[in-house]
Formats: sequence, structure tokens, C-alpha cells
Amino acid sequence: MFKKLFLLSILLIFVFSCKKDNEITSIDDSLIKSEDSNTVIRPIPSEKLESLSDSLQLYYSKLNNLEIWYDQENRTDLINEIKLCYNEGLNPDDYNLDKIQKLEAKRENLKDDEIINYDILLTRSFQKLASDLYKGKLDPKVLYEDWDISKEDVALSPLLEKNIKSHTIASTFKNLKPQHFIYNQIKKSLYHLEQYPEYRFKKITLNDKIEVNDTLDEIISIKKRLAYWKDYRIKDSIITPVYDSLTFEAVKRFQLRHGLKPDGVIGKGTIKAFNYSKNERREQIIANLERWRWFPKNLGEEYLLVNLPNYNLVYVVNNDTVSTNRVVIGTPKRKTPILSSHMSNFVFNPTWTVPPTIIKEDLTPAAKKDIGYFERTKISIFDKEGNQIEPTDWKPEKSKSYRYVQAASYDNSLGLVKLNFPNRHAVYLHDTNHRDYFVKEYRALSSGCVRIENPLLLTEKILLKEDEKWTTAEIDSLIVRKKTKVVPLKNSKINVYLFYWTSWLDKNNKLQFREDVYNLDKDLFQQLRN
Repeated sequence: MFKKLFLLSILLIFVFSCKKDNEITSIDDSLIKSEDSNTVIRPIPSEKLESLSDSLQLYYSKLNNLEIWYDQENRTDLINEIKLCYNEGLNPDDYNLDKIQKLEAKRENLKDDEIINYDILLTRSFQKLASDLYKGKLDPKVLYEDWDISKEDVALSPLLEKNIKSHTIASTFKNLKPQHFIYNQIKKSLYHLEQYPEYRFKKITLNDKIEVNDTLDEIISIKKRLAYWKDYRIKDSIITPVYDSLTFEAVKRFQLRHGLKPDGVIGKGTIKAFNYSKNERREQIIANLERWRWFPKNLGEEYLLVNLPNYNLVYVVNNDTVSTNRVVIGTPKRKTPILSSHMSNFVFNPTWTVPPTIIKEDLTPAAKKDIGYFERTKISIFDKEGNQIEPTDWKPEKSKSYRYVQAASYDNSLGLVKLNFPNRHAVYLHDTNHRDYFVKEYRALSSGCVRIENPLLLTEKILLKEDEKWTTAEIDSLIVRKKTKVVPLKNSKINVYLFYWTSWLDKNNKLQFREDVYNLDKDLFQQLRN
């Protein structure tokens, strides 16, 4: 059977050579060898091929059902990519590194069937690593109910065929990795973190806030952490328990890197950030790298991008950040979903129809306590037939059967403008009547939608690209009239992304971390390593 396969393979090579395919040629009557390296290439027995998955069979069929990894240069490139995948937050053990290295060391002494089995192992490892680098190891839609970004697939077989022949396996992997700037900054942060020594700190506990000039033993532990993370630059007073001015400045630098209010006051949030170990930060970075592999590879030429844990929105046009706005996001109990969409329209002076969750958890309890709630909030009540009913006729036990609409006004829950984009969660970007929230350090305070600081300025920048008439004066005149107006987006394609990442390296090569407000990082890392 094996001889027949050899003869068949020789015949196939003869046919391909007639078509001027000089990648592989027959050197003599008994062996198939590569032209460029004179390396023996073994055919894969049919019974072995039939036992493989459809995708693996496709890889081999693209290369004439012959051994794929006969060339040492290609094998070396693949092995190096497996070794280096740690830099992408992946685990080399998931791609059979130890087994592959042992087989590679003794390959010259392996029998033909052992080499074929080794070849198949290499192909499986290539497939898994290439796929994981391109679209992530895990499926977010299995992990989360509120994840609304579709994963992108890639055809690996033509890439493998091309790069095996051209000896460019390394470039295959390079092109499969996410190319986005933020992904690369997160990847750099992993490298940057690994330069820190391995060290275990004891947890710091704190009952009261610490302010400058306070003296207590915990200050020494705090100084050591600040020195470890390179926020404490002068170490002369590190063994003294005094919260001095040098430490005060170091604490502010630390707070700024962690998205905390840089006031130098050491409270619960700062202590929580201090208590993260190097390993915990490593796990956090690895989780963020995986999450970015789930995001779209190309964000488009014009988009709004919200990073939920950083409480900010950026408006980007042709890689230039046109606007940056603070935002308020959903609480941990009413999370803002992760999604991608596109801007559809703007609504000036929007009315607000109260959603079911808020009817149940907020409106009904408040109105039962004080029926004046409806008048204060300017919320009208409508029955199933659309008839408006008086608050005095409202029945708490039937609260779910009513429709509640808040009139347009400066104090409307949606504020003065709403930015719509299609999604199944009925969330949107909008102004708010709680404009004081934007100065808060912790801003996971909404019911799921994203509230924007100074949304009219952002709206004007977007609409001016649509039509020059959308000046500040034009928008102000709409607001003054207090009439609801929908303005569709006709000429621009603006993508909207609500994303989630909690670590990166900034332009000054400083590690940045944010509170994992929805507690996604730790669980994701554990799933990755299971």
C-alpha cells in the first residue's frame, strides 16, 4: 500500500511539474524531494488522512497530501511562534510545545510513520495557534449573555499553503494577530510588567483614610509598594512611618495611573489598587489581550469608542481623536453590554419611556412611597389603550401594565440629546439630568445606557461633517423650542463600539490599570487557563 502511494505521489508531482510548479520535484524513482533543500517529503497514508478532521484534511489536500513540515526552516518558525505566544497572553503548553521540542530534537532518528505523526501534530498546533491568535481562544457568546460582537473567521488553509511554499510561516502569524494600536499597547504592558522583580507583599488593611502628615506603620508598607511600582522616586525616607510630601506626590502618581482621583488621600480605592500583586496584574493583562482578539479587526475610518472601565468615550476620524468625553456607564447589576453597531440618528429634546427594569425597581417603589413622584419627575401615565390617567388613579399592583413617559426638558433623564444606534438591548448614548455624576471617581451609576458629558459639543462635531448648517446656534435654537426632533445620519458611516479593557501601557511607558467594575478579568483568565 505504501509503495502504491509513493508511485501515485510521483505521478502527481510529474503532472504538477508539467504545469510549471517547481515547488516540489522528483529527484529519483523512489523518493520525493523538495527542489530547494533536497529534503525527503513523505506522502500521508490514506488511512491516516481519513482519521483526521475535515480542516486538517483540507490542509493536506492543498499540499498534495504530502508531509507539510518537511522543511526545517518552516518547523523552526512554527516552534518559535509557539514559544513566543506568551507575549500575546497565550500559554505555549496549549500548543504541545514540550512534546514538539522533544520530537524535533530526535527527528533525524524517527521512523517514517513517526515523522508523519509528528507532522500531523505540527499541523494541529499551527491550526490552533493561528485560530487563537486571530479570534481568541474562547467564545465570548458562550461566556456572556450581553456580548453582541460577532467573531470573525479566517481561511487558514490557503495561508498555510502559500507560506509553507514561500518559507514565510512567521509572517502568517504576524498578520493574524490584532493590529490595533490599543492591543499592541496592552501587549507592551505585559512585557513591561515582566521587567518588575517577583515579590510578594502582604495585604494592607485600613480603617480610616490617610492624609498627608499622618504617621502610622502602614505608611512603610505603602512606601515599599510605591517604590516597587516606580512611583516613589526618592527612597531616602522609605523606612519612616510619616506620610510626607514625597510620598504624597508618589501616591498621586499611583492614583493617576489607576484612574483614581489624584488627590493624595489614601482611601479604600487606593488601598485596593495597592493590594494587587504582580501576578494578579499579569493575569489581568492576559485577560485583556484575549478580549481584544474578540473585537473587530478594523474599527473603520470614523467611530465612537467607549471604554467602559475607563469611563470615557473617544470620537475618532481617520486615526485622529477629535473628541474625548467622560461617560457614566451601567451599574454592575445593570451592566452596559459589550457591542458594536453604527450611529443611526440624533434625537433633540427626547422624551423618555421608562423601561421595565426601572419600572419595577425604581419607579414603583418611589411612587408607592410618594404619589407626588410623578409630578416632580414630569412623568405621564398611560394605560394599555393609550389613555392618560391621573396619578391619583394609578394602582401600584398594576404598575407593570402602564406605560410611563417623561416629557422633554433639561431635567429629562435623557437630557437634551440622545444618540441612537441599533442594538437588541435598547441602549443608547445620551445626555443626563445628573450632570454632577461626571466629577465622581466611580461612574458605574446608570441603568445600562451610556451618559455623556457635554454631549451637545460631540453632537455638533459629528453633524457638522454631515452638513455645515449644524452650528452651535442651530442646535441651540432646536433646544430652545423644546420640541422633539429626530435628525437621521444620512451621509456618514460612524461605527459605535462599547468595549471593555482595564489595562494598557500609555504613551509615557507607564502601566495603566482600571478597576474591573464588572468583575470580568479574573474569571476570564481562569477560563483561559482551564
